[in-house]
Amino acid sequence: MGWLILALMGATTYLYGLTVHASLLCLLVKPMPVLALLGWLHDAPPGEYRRWISLGLMFSVVGDVLLAWPGDLFVFGLGAFLLAHLAYLKAYLSDCRRPALLALVLALAIGAVLLGILMSNGLGPLLVPVTVYSLAISAMLWRALARLGTTVPKRSAWLAAAGALAFVFSDSLIGINRFVSPFHAAPYLIIVSYWLGQWGITASAFPQKRH
Repeated sequence: MGWLILALMGATTYLYGLTVHASLLCLLVKPMPVLALLGWLHDAPPGEYRRWISLGLMFSVVGDVLLAWPGDLFVFGLGAFLLAHLAYLKAYLSDCRRPALLALVLALAIGAVLLGILMSNGLGPLLVPVTVYSLAISAMLWRALARLGTTVPKRSAWLAAAGALAFVFSDSLIGINRFVSPFHAAPYLIIVSYWLGQWGITASAFPQKRH
């Protein structure tokens, strides 16, 4: 519980920093929620799944800092989150390898639609990195959805799937806000959906509570 309280404190402070345009404050506290989730994750049962989720959270912290750092480090932040998605992908593959063709089609369709929207507005030199990133996050979503309805514990499967969807939603808003049409609420919607996604993915490493 202490770790989650720390995450909420960091999140609240960051949102306050966004509101008052305190860039330095945002830079300092932005990694706190994911760092707190990383600390919380160490209470989960050890194993391959937890190990890869931990690695994904670590790469996410790096991505958080790079995207908040003064100057345009977008490509480097994109690279850090690419590695995070690959780590989550590996975690999902550690306990489920069924093809799940319906989930594959759904994930690819979501990725293709979003990439098409971004490409229609011109990505310039970012075309290749954004395309590679889109493929990685689509693969991560596919494997998260593939765990539903299998021998994977129901709670873990649903939390991971919901977390993956929230992460995809957050990244989609980043793309739309940056490349299509900026909108005022974007920073708030992006970060809140991102945190919810990370929470769902992290919580999926914990076993079902017994009453």
